[in-house]
Amino acid sequence: MFVRTASERDLGAIRTLLVETWHATYDPIYGEERVTEITDEWHSIEALRPRLSRPNSEFLIADDGKRIGGVAFAEAIDGGRSIVLRQLYVLPPLQGRGIGGMLLDEVIESFPEASAIRLEVEERNARAIAFYTANGFVPSGETGEHSGTGAPTLIYSRNLAG
Repeated sequence: MFVRTASERDLGAIRTLLVETWHATYDPIYGEERVTEITDEWHSIEALRPRLSRPNSEFLIADDGKRIGGVAFAEAIDGGRSIVLRQLYVLPPLQGRGIGGMLLDEVIESFPEASAIRLEVEERNARAIAFYTANGFVPSGETGEHSGTGAPTLIYSRNLAG
């Protein structure tokens, strides 16, 4: 797999990856019907397209030339001093192979002025929490409520300044 910037031609495959990954991850938490509603709204081609040209952001995919194995989307805030990782997903059969780490590394490298990165993760998504913890993220001590699901989320952050 190699990481590259997403393009218009990738949007259908990105949507497919997000739908599959969300069902595998969140059906046991929210139920299949609610996950379908969320993915139809949040991961439609129309919802994904603006990310291709959003200022101060990176929309990345992991691609092996045959399929897209992962996707990440992040934005710089605070004048570029902080990164918010909005999304990082890897196809379920490809998880645990380093793809998520490759995407995370590329996100961080894309924002060289940033001194911190933060994200929200669903508190019942133990696999994601383990991934982020293994990659240097720590709980910030705050909880939030994820818009659209009503479920509590945990805020994790990682300092980048060396």
